[in-house]
Amino acid sequence: MSLPYDPHEAARMLAGADPELALLIERVGPPSLERPALQSPFEALARAIVYQQLSTQAARTIYGRVQALFPGGTLTPAAVLACDDAHLRAAGMSRAKVAAVKDLAARTLEGVVPDLHTLQDMDDEAIIARLTRVRGVGRWTVEMFLLFRLGRPDVLPATDLGIRRGFMRTYRLDNLPEPRHILDHGTRWQPYRSVASWYLWRAVDGPAPV
Repeated sequence: MSLPYDPHEAARMLAGADPELALLIERVGPPSLERPALQSPFEALARAIVYQQLSTQAARTIYGRVQALFPGGTLTPAAVLACDDAHLRAAGMSRAKVAAVKDLAARTLEGVVPDLHTLQDMDDEAIIARLTRVRGVGRWTVEMFLLFRLGRPDVLPATDLGIRRGFMRTYRLDNLPEPRHILDHGTRWQPYRSVASWYLWRAVDGPAPV
């Protein structure tokens, strides 16, 4: 799906606002940010919980097993609540993740987790405040949801290790920066901190600056 903003225009604005970031943008090239077809917030967050602290391959395997427990491979709040914990554990989920997904299901049915239409009318901090009420869902998880699922333009997950490493590399620091330092510097990237974040992740993947 297309983003609700133009990432190429965002990259041009960022390059004009920050000379060091401009060098990274020149090295990496145009941004290739995109978002998948939108799942329900429940499905997207359930997947995020399963994927936490696992390699991509292991998480993909476990999530596939979890999907196989439900008709059509679709997780719904009611179906997850009705599913025996033992079946979810046999699929590879830890006890903590089973408890988190069940809490997510219950809070979705209670209306704590809004539907997609409601979320699209809420600002980022309001969404973070609402979704972090769910067990096992922290700020970082919601920031990933905002950036990659909702396509929000101005998300800066400053506690993310990849962001911190990318910032250290881009600005030639001797040590990992504190999140607050990144947030302070990142005010110049508004309202396109999501695109700046994407470039900082690429800084870790690519060659060191010369």
